[in-house]
Amino acid sequence: MPEPKSENHLLHRAGWLRAAILGANDGILSIASILSGMAVGGASRETILLAGLAGLVAGATSMATGEYVSVSSQSDTEQADLKREKHELKHNRQFELEELTQIYKARGVEISLAREVATQLMAHDALGAHARDELGISEITTAKPLQAALASAASFIGGALLPLLVALLSPQPILVHMITASTLITLALLGAIGAHLGGVKLLRPTLRVFIWGALSLGLTTLVGNLFGIQP
Repeated sequence: MPEPKSENHLLHRAGWLRAAILGANDGILSIASILSGMAVGGASRETILLAGLAGLVAGATSMATGEYVSVSSQSDTEQADLKREKHELKHNRQFELEELTQIYKARGVEISLAREVATQLMAHDALGAHARDELGISEITTAKPLQAALASAASFIGGALLPLLVALLSPQPILVHMITASTLITLALLGAIGAHLGGVKLLRPTLRVFIWGALSLGLTTLVGNLFGIQP
């Protein structure tokens, strides 16, 4: 009988994919919204680009900081749970064995087999077994603060450069229209790419990011119209 091939699951992408897609979407939409609002409000091209660059720097550092702090908090919680589990394994190993046995029993394993599996897994890697099956912590899902921060900052910058480049190259009279069109097209593409990498159907994620992007651009354009100073 041939050995079964390992399946190509997508969960290992969850951490960096979420941060990267969020960062790129935020970079494109935040900077495009700033540029559109400034342009509709009557600002000069130099002022528009300065505002966009300031938004790029502020947004990238904010995204990196936010991701690092939030994911670090998750990591701290995981480490605290693992430390507590180490203590229990050292001082109350029999209870931990029974706890793991009951977990496997609840999943449908016959009690004697569940106890045998728990015994063997604890003999091999007791902390790993409890981390995975009791706490839900594994190598795939464990928090990686630096990875999330760098992915968010880099993707935000990459996304933000698109509307800035459009603002730099587009003629002033159609600048807002060019930013809006390029932003919505790119957001739709990002939604489709994220859906493809995540292994889900394309339509709903693509429409979701397109609709919310259009709403954001519309609101900031409205603010520019209401409060801008026309030349």
